[in-house]
Amino acid sequence: MATDRIRAFIAERRPEGPCLVVDLDVVRENYLAFARALPDTRIYYAVKANPAPEILRLLASLGSSFDTASVTEIEQVIAAGGTADRISFGNTIKKERDIARAHALGVDLFAVDCIEEVEKVARAAPGTRVFCRILTDGVGAEWPLSRKFGCSPEMAIEVLERAHRLGLAAWGVSFHVGSQQRDTEAWDRALAMAAGVFRALAERGIQLRMVNLGGGFPTRYLNDVPEVGAYGEAIFGALRRHFGNRIPETIIEPGRGMVGGAGAIKAEVVLISRKSADDPVRWVYLDIGKFGGLAETMDEAIRYPIRTPRDGDRVAPCVLAGPTCDSADVLYEREPYELPVSLEIGDEILIEAAGAYTTTYASVGFNGFAPLAAYVI
Repeated sequence: MATDRIRAFIAERRPEGPCLVVDLDVVRENYLAFARALPDTRIYYAVKANPAPEILRLLASLGSSFDTASVTEIEQVIAAGGTADRISFGNTIKKERDIARAHALGVDLFAVDCIEEVEKVARAAPGTRVFCRILTDGVGAEWPLSRKFGCSPEMAIEVLERAHRLGLAAWGVSFHVGSQQRDTEAWDRALAMAAGVFRALAERGIQLRMVNLGGGFPTRYLNDVPEVGAYGEAIFGALRRHFGNRIPETIIEPGRGMVGGAGAIKAEVVLISRKSADDPVRWVYLDIGKFGGLAETMDEAIRYPIRTPRDGDRVAPCVLAGPTCDSADVLYEREPYELPVSLEIGDEILIEAAGAYTTTYASVGFNGFAPLAAYVI
């Protein structure tokens, strides 16, 4: 939620236009909560969630490792004080020259999900470690992931054996249970599959070392979510069930769970109107929409908490939309949003829990609207 520090910053600085304000104190608290919940697991912050240099510097100073998706993100981490031995190139879709560049920078942990990607890593980064991502169903996630990444567990066995034969270190298995995952037991199903891959490769004389538990740890939006400690207990229990006393090295990749609740967006009501004289539903247009930072409202998957200066007044349903000349720039219509009937044009609102996937998951200047400004305090 918007902390007192965020509210004070907005009140004192009066930044023009929509902007995100992130409170580093919350990021620090979240990192320490993950470390307490899973003390034997290494934390690899998912840089894509929010790559602000201040966030990367803080996490590097706390001892975090980093999950990166591109050479640019690798370079951002190194510039912020993170070392290459704490970086994973976690994107399974990489140009061979980018693999070579990452290897030259010292990165030696790469994600794969097919033999073709293994062959690229073997040519461009010989002798490095690879882990294979397997597909999961994503049941229980508010933002389920598609079949774009990962392969079947049966294929993962062949992929990792091929890596071993090519001189790479077949290091382990990864999965992602879906973003904003509220089911603490989701990791149990995935770990059962991972353990099967470990056993099959052991029978072929290849000893895997690591399970990448992925991300999926949620931020509280409109609904309550389990505490981080509940995830830690559930994950450790699942590890014991499926791996017994031979629990492998584990890593997690929190992104949304690390920074989502640390930020709030200041926005302004640009227009309030109706589509006919007897239309019971108002349309409330903001100066920020899908293309300016709220892309995760796609299919109304993420429903952000919204605070207005008129909270406490009578509310009624409205359609919430952005300012661009694109009919897709509607945030909530299928399930209208309840906002005060007294809301007026020019009112400033706070969109809370918006620290993740807002400054980067957006267009650059669509319709001439500037990219979302960001402040880290």
